[in-house]
Amino acid sequence: MARKKSTDTSRVKKGAELEVEHLAEVTDVTPKQARVLLRKHGADWQRLKDEAEDLKED
Repeated sequence: MARKKSTDTSRVKKGAELEVEHLAEVTDVTPKQARVLLRKHGADWQRLKDEAEDLKED
């Protein structure tokens, strides 16, 4: 029996959770916001920081 692939996009891969925590700490965004930004921009840290700044201004 084949394993079913997880299509739950609300979860971040286990290794990426450290990136979520780091981004949340560095930019003062919530972990939920950090997950969204990481999903959207990947490892482009400059863009992540810029987007996080924009979120804080709202």
